[in-house]
Amino acid sequence: MQTEQFHVQNVKCGGCTSTIEQGLLALDGVTEVQARIDGGQVSVSGERLDRTAIEAKLVELGYPVVTA
Repeated sequence: MQTEQFHVQNVKCGGCTSTIEQGLLALDGVTEVQARIDGGQVSVSGERLDRTAIEAKLVELGYPVVTA
């Protein structure tokens, strides 16, 4: 199992975390998603995760990844 961490913008409520979790669970290979309001942290677990596809889905959902 592989886990990727993301820091995203615009996470303000439980509805936001639910949207992120449901949206990312629809991607191939994703088996678990945990999104947190505090700090906009998103943890994605699964097999053969495609970081580019996950980032694109987050943008599509309205939660772009913050790059350091």
